[in-house]
Amino acid sequence: MTSLMAFAQEPPITKKHDKIGKEKSSVQPDSIIPCFSLSLGFAYQIPGGDLQKRFGPNSSSGASLFYKTKQNVFFGFQWSYLFGTELRGENPLDSISTSTGFVIDREGKFADIRMFERGFSLGLSCGKIFNSFLSPNKNSGILLTGGVGYLQHKIKIYDNGARAPQLTKEYLKGYDRLTSGISTSEFIGYWFMSKNRYVSFYGGFEFIQGFTKSRRSWDYNLMRPDTENRIDLLSGLRIGWVIPLYRKNVSNKYYY
Repeated sequence: MTSLMAFAQEPPITKKHDKIGKEKSSVQPDSIIPCFSLSLGFAYQIPGGDLQKRFGPNSSSGASLFYKTKQNVFFGFQWSYLFGTELRGENPLDSISTSTGFVIDREGKFADIRMFERGFSLGLSCGKIFNSFLSPNKNSGILLTGGVGYLQHKIKIYDNGARAPQLTKEYLKGYDRLTSGISTSEFIGYWFMSKNRYVSFYGGFEFIQGFTKSRRSWDYNLMRPDTENRIDLLSGLRIGWVIPLYRKNVSNKYYY
């Protein structure tokens, strides 16, 4: 008797028989898959321009959502949280500090004041994957992107125990140097997308240029508004784990 077969097959699917006559599917390594991708990333960044006068190196962690087309063109949205511990330049609390650099609390003692770098960056980017001899499949290769976005940073001032009345919420705005503005960014690195979707990742060098200025109406150290335009630069190594969000097509073949 002639066997009748019912099956559905997509171009990027190959067949693998199991013991009970069904066929399993897998993505061909030579097919380009359009898909959305979520990623979680981390970066270590070195400041430049005006930013290096205020802060030392910082870390950055965040998330991204990308869409990759059949031509390996990328479109994406990125958000990162910036954090660091090294402050440079003059003490932002000089105007309320003693000659030895301490702030006096309400009891006449030295207040426990701690200061950190905090901020974020977000943006839209586009780019393309270029296959090379390093590419194990057409979904992997050298990745180049560029984008526009928004950069913000400030000095996080923490009064341990809330004992200094000079640093209540409204007064803090005159010391934290909140700064923000439009930014541009570039990335060059490597994008790897595996067939099983569990070991996909990217890594490379990221560069950010922020065209920023102070967002506070008064600076207590300057005793006037800070109206200077700034160019804040960040550059560093960024790596990320990628979760491709494409539907895995499965076709079954049954024999009667």
